[in-house]
Amino acid sequence: MRKLLCHLRTGLLVLACGFSTAGFAEDGIHAGLLYDQFPLTLDSGQRTEAVGPLFYDEQKNSENTWALPPLFSRYANPDVETREYDFLYPVLTYEYFGQEYRWQFFQLLSFAGGKDPQESEEHRFTIFPLYFQQRSPHPQENYTALVPIYGHLQHRLFRDKIFFVLFPIYGQSQKKDVVTDNYLWPFFHLRHGDGLFGWQFWPVVGNEHKDVTTKTNGFGDIETVGGHNKFFLLWPLIFKVTEGIGTDNPEKSWGVLPLYMQTRSPKRDSTTVLWPFFSWIDDRGKQYHEWQGPWPFVIFARGEGKTTSRVWPIFSQSHNATMESDSYLWPVYTFKRTHSDPLDLKRTRILFYLFENTVQKNTATGQARRRVDALPFFTYHRDYNGNSRLQILAPLEPALPNNRGIERNWSPLWSIWISENNPKTGASSQSLFWNLYRHESAPGSKKCSLLFGLFQYQSDAEMKKLRLFYIPVFKAHPQAK
Repeated sequence: MRKLLCHLRTGLLVLACGFSTAGFAEDGIHAGLLYDQFPLTLDSGQRTEAVGPLFYDEQKNSENTWALPPLFSRYANPDVETREYDFLYPVLTYEYFGQEYRWQFFQLLSFAGGKDPQESEEHRFTIFPLYFQQRSPHPQENYTALVPIYGHLQHRLFRDKIFFVLFPIYGQSQKKDVVTDNYLWPFFHLRHGDGLFGWQFWPVVGNEHKDVTTKTNGFGDIETVGGHNKFFLLWPLIFKVTEGIGTDNPEKSWGVLPLYMQTRSPKRDSTTVLWPFFSWIDDRGKQYHEWQGPWPFVIFARGEGKTTSRVWPIFSQSHNATMESDSYLWPVYTFKRTHSDPLDLKRTRILFYLFENTVQKNTATGQARRRVDALPFFTYHRDYNGNSRLQILAPLEPALPNNRGIERNWSPLWSIWISENNPKTGASSQSLFWNLYRHESAPGSKKCSLLFGLFQYQSDAEMKKLRLFYIPVFKAHPQAK
């Protein structure tokens, strides 16, 4: 397949080069939507575009991307042994990184594999959520699961191990040291682990107890792992829970919902009446008092650790030492800030993704990057080095920021205007309607192409040139001073 793709790309380039003529080949080919080749503005490299937005080939440092949007794209970076292929993204994708690979079809059908830390080849095949398979040179790492009939899995679905027979009749799962046996899931289970035993007949009654245990952390020190007692009756109406047994902050909670619920601990007390609407919280650990009623519409909190005033959706103001969150006529206007040196992050939104302005600053260096989106009109980026890029239109980018699949396969189709500026090199470029109009400038030089290259102008320190209908009509050398 790799050879076939290379031949396809070469054929497209040869076809596109058919637009060249001897009259302008020496300065590169500029035929607007038909074919254009130009240096990158924000990085070192070159980009070739042909047939409007339907083909491009870009070489940026060690990275190469070529694509037939939206049907296919290929990205490769030999320096880090990475290749990515997209077929009508996100329908079918292939990713290769080092010794690992993954094929996926709509995240439902997938093949994956590679070498584990012991340099053993593993191969996985998934038809989600019906079939799971892994094959490895180590028999203990092999698994097969045909849902819901029979099977076992390892390190899948957020569990270390899973085994089932005619699920939900029987299923067993393990996470760390805790093993849960489910019978007629979710109604009855037995659970055991290190100092732990529990059972439940959901939603009627359930009970679980864990002793105080110890573990060795990554530094070789012994740590205490708190115990707990958990009981419920007619879940979730009646419950009693004690957590952190054996630690410096044991916490006891009980409730008869929705009438009453309370939590007591050395660091935090809370009381709720007519759950979840009316609550009072005294958080001595974080140093604030909070009143909620009715939650989540009205909340007031005061203290060193938190200050909040909310009458939702009319207004909400909340902040502590490192975070701030405000909204007015939510979701008309929202503002969030995180400040923890050297990070200072500010995000302003109007009607979710209709408008968003994000500024991330490094307080140690004073450098900042910025992103502004207005769905579906434009997206604007400026990085820490001051490089900026403006794209008009942007129907998906604001909702899926930094999605490389969208940028490679879909953005070229609707990017009717692109403007880039590199303050470090002094280079800038503008393109309208896929190079129907294109302008490039750098210190001491300018280039302009219009209407499929029928008008071309170029000037630098050595020469000024003008072409009309690809025919040179003006060429002049600046007079020596």
